[in-house]
Amino acid sequence: MGVSRVPGRIEDYALIGDMQTAALIGRDGSVDWMCLPDFDSSSCFAALLGDDQNGCWTMRPAQGPREATRRGYRTETLILESEWDTDTGTVRVIDFMPPRGGAPHVVRIVEGVSGSVQMETSLRLRFDHGHVVPWVHWAGTELVAIAGPDAVWLSAPVELFGHNFTHDATFTVTTGQRVPFVLTWHPSQVEESDHLDAEKALSRTQRFWESWVAQCSYEGIYREAVVRSLITLKALTYRPTGGIVAAPTTSLPEEIGGVRNWDYRFCWLRDATITLEALIRSGYQEEARAWREWLVRAVAGEPQLMQIMYGIRGERRLTEWEADWLPGYEGSRPVRIGNAAVGQYQLDVYGEVMDVLHLARRNGIRGGDHLWGLQRSLVNYLEWCWDEPDEGLWEVRGPRQHFVHSKVMAWVAADRAVRSIEEFRKEGPVERWRALRDTIHAEVCEYGYDPQRNTFTQYYGSKELDAALLLIPEVGFLPYDDPRVVGTIEAIREELMVDGFVLRYRTDLESSADQLPGEEGAFLACSFWMSNALLSIGREEEAHELFERLLSLRNDVGLLAEEWDPHAGRQVGNFPQAFSHVPLVTTALNLATRRGGWRVE
Repeated sequence: MGVSRVPGRIEDYALIGDMQTAALIGRDGSVDWMCLPDFDSSSCFAALLGDDQNGCWTMRPAQGPREATRRGYRTETLILESEWDTDTGTVRVIDFMPPRGGAPHVVRIVEGVSGSVQMETSLRLRFDHGHVVPWVHWAGTELVAIAGPDAVWLSAPVELFGHNFTHDATFTVTTGQRVPFVLTWHPSQVEESDHLDAEKALSRTQRFWESWVAQCSYEGIYREAVVRSLITLKALTYRPTGGIVAAPTTSLPEEIGGVRNWDYRFCWLRDATITLEALIRSGYQEEARAWREWLVRAVAGEPQLMQIMYGIRGERRLTEWEADWLPGYEGSRPVRIGNAAVGQYQLDVYGEVMDVLHLARRNGIRGGDHLWGLQRSLVNYLEWCWDEPDEGLWEVRGPRQHFVHSKVMAWVAADRAVRSIEEFRKEGPVERWRALRDTIHAEVCEYGYDPQRNTFTQYYGSKELDAALLLIPEVGFLPYDDPRVVGTIEAIREELMVDGFVLRYRTDLESSADQLPGEEGAFLACSFWMSNALLSIGREEEAHELFERLLSLRNDVGLLAEEWDPHAGRQVGNFPQAFSHVPLVTTALNLATRRGGWRVE
């Protein structure tokens, strides 16, 4: 013990969580990332963005292979089991977080499978994103670490020894023996830990996940991938509010060694409709309703102040700053806390909100009259601002443009307002909104389409493409059999596909709207969109082939990051990424029914 180690590849990690926060555990049995008590809190283990000195909790055999011989989740749960085969026997580590009823707990049960195995564990707590070394003392048989507002208690039946701001232990497990470790967070003013029975918590956690998965209505050939993605989506849900974080991590790079490192522990409106659709079509009405309610609370207020993202409780201030003491994942700096993109103007969010509320209403998730009042105010504001340039869906840091996807989503807002009046007898200026819808549609087709190349473009007057254009038929702007749509799909296949996967847009061109140095990997959500697009234009075999290639990118426990680096052959970006797992679910559902599209019938 005491030998310095560096984090593994992004795909080396598995997720555990309690639907208020989450932890990432490597193949070597180390918890390298966890924020307590919530997703957006400061981390107490941050080795993922540096090394062991920034906080981790290792658990593995003292002798034998560094990484687990095999690992996986217990069937259709979020309980991780990792096994090591050694010369003296086999040992299993069971990792999980019980669904929270009070304080957050991380439980690690070491089980002897065969023979006799000497184990070692090392606990190095570093609060405030790997920066603050806590004061550690014993309270009876429990180890207590305190710094500022945070206190972590560790209960275990083995003796730990402190040295160099770390606490270590060695112990031996034999066949059938189980040694439980329970780590609990409390506010530092709480003087006693919640005492958790590890075995009872394990049984309760397994029952919870088995009961939750039993609600899944999908039984197709991709059930394993769909269920794992749905469990991941549930784990990324902040249970008290229903908000779903994009990922539980910050600053995992889109380019190794680059600066494209962002904090994704927040909730984006761009994910709203496809998330709701995935939940509804998979049988999860309660989660869909909670997500809709979070969204309504978050965006309530003046329409001109609507943001592209919010905190897990609906917070609006997500100030970005840099943790300059962290070296970053594989040297990728800066490490950012918060997200400055919250201040961007993105026109598409009005369409996303109108779309998700219309979808919810069509699926029986009704709300009070105040919801239609909110929708009316959004469309009334949109009438005055839809023709302004914006920063676009991808939060580019370059100048504002008339992005085609943004205009299409403005059309969606007007269209869903008209549909609400026509389908649900809502009151509103329907003729005026029909005219608005027609005006936006005509402008996009005139200025956002390149007739020489038979494709829509990233923004008016641009020659560049954008994978978001694949959503034009998804939202009902044009049908899939329109020659302009087919031409756009073909153009994106030709110009934005690398090694068979789809880039968001080209970052290597001087004319790129991105205006950031470096490159990025293929965006996995966009690749799922392409699979769906191919299905929708009748290329079912190609759609299945691409989908199965995407499934092959998942790590050994079925998780996906934001992007895939086709040159390095590895996952990049924050992990696991909701915006990758949600379109996996919807595309699998579409392939099962041999139809494309999930937003508009």
